[in-house]
Amino acid sequence: MISVYEALRIIEENVFPTVHLETRNSVDALGFIVSEAVVSPINMPPFRQSAMDGFALHLHDLDTYRVVGEVKAGEAHNPILKKGEAVRIFTGAAVPDSADAVVMQEKVSAKGDSILLSHVPFSGENIRPLGEQVNKGAVALKKGTRLTPAAIGFLTSIGVEEVKVFQKPSVAILTTGNELITAGQPLSHGQIYESNTSMLSSAIRSLGYNRVSTYKVEDDAQMTYDILQTVINENDIVLITGGISVGDYDFVGRTLKALGVEQLFYKVNQKPGKPFFFGRMTDTIVFALPGNPAAALSCFYIYVYTALQRLSGDLNFQLKRTKEKSASFFVKKGGRPQFLKAVYANEKIALLEGQSSAMLQTFAIANALVFVPDDVVEIAPDDIVDVIHLPN
Repeated sequence: MISVYEALRIIEENVFPTVHLETRNSVDALGFIVSEAVVSPINMPPFRQSAMDGFALHLHDLDTYRVVGEVKAGEAHNPILKKGEAVRIFTGAAVPDSADAVVMQEKVSAKGDSILLSHVPFSGENIRPLGEQVNKGAVALKKGTRLTPAAIGFLTSIGVEEVKVFQKPSVAILTTGNELITAGQPLSHGQIYESNTSMLSSAIRSLGYNRVSTYKVEDDAQMTYDILQTVINENDIVLITGGISVGDYDFVGRTLKALGVEQLFYKVNQKPGKPFFFGRMTDTIVFALPGNPAAALSCFYIYVYTALQRLSGDLNFQLKRTKEKSASFFVKKGGRPQFLKAVYANEKIALLEGQSSAMLQTFAIANALVFVPDDVVEIAPDDIVDVIHLPN
């Protein structure tokens, strides 16, 4: 059994960006990771640009100027100004080559075709220089950049219609157990409704991963072998919930071994989620999560989410982690490190009731997990604790 830190290290050392790349339209690439540096095809801005509504000036020693015309945004007009001359200009318009500065209209009083300045501008004031954001031929976005709305806006602003990105992985979710039935069917004694596939597929899709398939297998050795062989061959990541322990009807572990899946670790010193497996087979990453829903979801956010992001090209991804003041009292039972469901609000973190690995009701309102290391036995109000902020 390994530590939480060792488990995270092993995942980081064994999950790398996919070799599968694709070219996407820039406006359809939200959330993808740039697979090669994007070089700007133009200077941005492509001309000296006015940052204000006002007057473009050819500076001289006096505070009065003669207005000889105007330049609107979008015009190619480039008048030649003599010293002491000005043109009316608008935000975003091209500043004449002969102008030295733009004075904002609030600092000008007009009389006829002349203006009087209440403020003497310096050379270059309120002018966005050519290539201020990026120069033609320079790197606009580095490899590994996540395409946010702002990044997509930037790409389109420099005329980049398509961008090369890492392909997002395909994910298969396999749940095991004879006791599991689909919601909508009547429950018999001993049966429960299966929730892990809907929970995990929703979590994955909410993060922008749309190639998700789900499977259910009964506690049968041959059926488990056949389905696992298929999904491992056809997907980049396989998530299995349940069947990873050592009971008589837990077939996952022995099946993974029979298929030749390399075990990178099994069992983590943590609560919830001790029976947790990580391995790989050729290019496919395999996680076997606990069957208890809250334990499965905790392991997903702590470990699987990181692997998804790394496989998608983001090697620096981490969920936001902060240190906050506790609003709760807690006494840990046992020596294992724990991940506790919590709500962060008003600069404090409140631990929730119902921390059982089987309980989703409190997880449904949680927006954070509190990590309690093995050497911490008790948390008191106002103690500083480690907080992992969930993406939802």
